[in-house]
Amino acid sequence: MSDVLSPPTPPRAGSQSASAPAARNPRAHIMAVTSGKGGVGKTFVSANLAAALTRHGLRVLVLDADLGLANLDVVLNLYPKVTLHDVFTGKATLEEAVITAPGGFSVLLAGSGMVEYSRLTPEIRNQLMHVIDTMAPRYDVVLLDTGAGISDVVLFSVSLAAEVLVVATPEPTSLTDAYAAIKVLTTQQKRNSMRLVINQAARPGDGRAITGQLQQVLNRFVSTESGQPMRLIHMGDIPADKAVRESVMRRQLLLQSMPGCPAALAVAQLANKIKTMLTPVEYA
Repeated sequence: MSDVLSPPTPPRAGSQSASAPAARNPRAHIMAVTSGKGGVGKTFVSANLAAALTRHGLRVLVLDADLGLANLDVVLNLYPKVTLHDVFTGKATLEEAVITAPGGFSVLLAGSGMVEYSRLTPEIRNQLMHVIDTMAPRYDVVLLDTGAGISDVVLFSVSLAAEVLVVATPEPTSLTDAYAAIKVLTTQQKRNSMRLVINQAARPGDGRAITGQLQQVLNRFVSTESGQPMRLIHMGDIPADKAVRESVMRRQLLLQSMPGCPAALAVAQLANKIKTMLTPVEYA
């Protein structure tokens, strides 16, 4: 997979599975933001990255794909009257569920505490595919804020994206789980590369060193379908910053409440890198 966010070749009708990345409309640049374990700041990254990309003039949608344990609404201080649960049960349309979040991007929020979304069923699979197929052509970038780990629901959500951004912290448990998730995604979805951002980095350069260490392990134990090592691309570090906790406690976007703090600047740099990955002609 190249460094350009380009959707894969469309599959034949009925060929969709959780084992390979799905194809989408050429206008839709879909990135899954995922993690090996919870509590690493994945939703914080998704929300603030969306705000930063919106500042570039891009139309951005964040889909809360952490079905049943959703907290994007908490991070954004939103109180939705309509959620994806209402859409899935036929009580509302997708258009009714789309909310404009602080920061100017759109969100589709999932319900919380829904045990029926704890495992992947044919109905959930079809509903998620329908949401992506319907909404993606209307946006420039779609971020899938997935659940953590390697459950079937998480793996299927990630399979809907052309690119994967793994969020991890320098803690050993986070890195171990990140490696496990990368290994499963490489094996099951036949991915050649994934992207990594290190959150809560203690020192400049920590993320690049961690990426190098993980790459060495991947070189030894994880191969792509072509037999080549899976390529892990370091996208940057978000430094440990007390402003992050303050913004989360206040339920505010960091890029709005404290745009000049180190963590906010790091997210802005991440957005710049992702923006350069987009096909220039589509945004001329």
